[in-house]
Amino acid sequence: MSTVLPAREASASEGDAPDVRDLVAISRPDVDEPAADQANQYVTFAVAGEMFAVSIAPVQEIIRMPQVASLPLAPRALDGLASLRGRVLPIVNLRRLFGCAERANDDATRALVIHIGQPLGFVVDRVASVVTIEPAEIESADAIQTIVAVDYLKGVIRRPRADGGHDMLLSIDFERLVEGQFNAIGAAQRGERSGAARRTANDAMQDVEDVRVDELRLVSFTVADQEYALDIAEVQEIVQLPASVNELLRSPGHVLGVISLRQRLLPLVSLRALFGLPPLAYSEQQRIVVTSLPGGLDVGLVTDSVKEVLSVPRSQADAMPGMLAGEEQLQEISSICRLEDGKRLVSIIAADKLLRLPAIGAALHAARHARIDNAAQENRDMDMNPNGEMDETGGAPDDDIQVVIFRLGAEEFGVPIMSVQEIVRVPETLTRVPRTPNFVEGVINLRGTVLPVIDQRGRLGMPAMERNDRQRIMVYLLGGMRTGFIVDSVAEVLRIPRGRIVPAPMMSEEQSHLISRVANLEGDKRLVMLIDPAHLLQGPEIQAVGQIGASPADATVRRIAATAA
Repeated sequence: MSTVLPAREASASEGDAPDVRDLVAISRPDVDEPAADQANQYVTFAVAGEMFAVSIAPVQEIIRMPQVASLPLAPRALDGLASLRGRVLPIVNLRRLFGCAERANDDATRALVIHIGQPLGFVVDRVASVVTIEPAEIESADAIQTIVAVDYLKGVIRRPRADGGHDMLLSIDFERLVEGQFNAIGAAQRGERSGAARRTANDAMQDVEDVRVDELRLVSFTVADQEYALDIAEVQEIVQLPASVNELLRSPGHVLGVISLRQRLLPLVSLRALFGLPPLAYSEQQRIVVTSLPGGLDVGLVTDSVKEVLSVPRSQADAMPGMLAGEEQLQEISSICRLEDGKRLVSIIAADKLLRLPAIGAALHAARHARIDNAAQENRDMDMNPNGEMDETGGAPDDDIQVVIFRLGAEEFGVPIMSVQEIVRVPETLTRVPRTPNFVEGVINLRGTVLPVIDQRGRLGMPAMERNDRQRIMVYLLGGMRTGFIVDSVAEVLRIPRGRIVPAPMMSEEQSHLISRVANLEGDKRLVMLIDPAHLLQGPEIQAVGQIGASPADATVRRIAATAA
């Protein structure tokens, strides 16, 4: 066990311990059994003009305020989640918890990391010192009037001053405070965590298995204003095309080069060049669709943009016309999907045929035998991601899960890719119809069916925002009915190693069901909260949504939605 203290000492009064306003960390291998020399040591700190003390035994660290990601559906006193050396740390605002006026953090603000069944960070105005207090100095707090309820105090410590007066320290019982204010944490400490919060991505996939049998699940993308698609099961990942790519000497023209992606060297093939189309200047909309070859080898297909995730009845996909099927340059197109009454045609690419093309084989050959320069080699060794940021998410593909990343405000969320039925644009107007639940924003016509649409922000207790072009509707199958949720934007499809996924702290029952896991990525600089779509709506809500447009009495719903299509 070690206590890290600053070099200078306090000058307040004789007998005071060293000043710890700049204290950085208190590290110990075991916080459950206090060491003998710590039994009477306390960390003192200030909140809203009051001085408090806590036994040093459960205090793991004292840190400067970290970057915090807001956790939806959590109690108001929670600032959010922070990443601290590979673990997810809830940050609790003590001013808010005590009902005091809030203030902006400053250089003196610190977070006390205290182990109470799980590590929690408590934001305090400043940390004062580490002092030694004898048990006889602790008095009852029954008659004390303070900003903290007496039930959450262990006692009062009166310390004599040089002028004959006394300083009063309030000793907080953090375990009782947390259990009283955060019911979910209290339940976890008592071993009552709900089994529903442990649902896995496989559980969510099972919910939609029957529906997927009669449908095609496609990721659509554009190449020279023409829309193509791959089966979603063949898409390993979708990432942004970096501004610079490591070029390969003596490689075919359709091979753009290689990048290092998650501890592997990924060859990039330009679909424009492969299809004999003119090149496109770099743009931020360009995406790499990563798909796998037999034997586990991957190749990145460079597209102009990725458009949507689609669920299409197989009856709307026609085989390639016979007179064209024999054309060598069209052999990779397996079928053509008719959407929007035939006004929109999507060419479905057969990945197995595409990947057997000599051009793809040439790309892999060039990648295997490429002599990349020292800088590229160093990037691979450090496993840089396409945007040039450190990536520590390496792992075998079998240990990864695929998630669709979307954003709400500054926060990132992920859902299992196989739970997403579709991702579509938000129409200019949502049709509000009679007798629909208040939480339903409206309905749209999605290929002849009524799709209830719910604002994801509202479901997570976040403030509403104006409609814009970046918003998308993510469609899930809930209670046997497709339901759409509006998100601020869809960022990417990402493979996340299971080793980077940790249980989310339990701050409320609703949150623990919906967001039970968190992905800790990019060297603790990126937190992605993983949502279980099965818990986006509760039982009565699912029933209410399921009744929309389902009965003859709701024919008005279908008529209005069809008119608005």
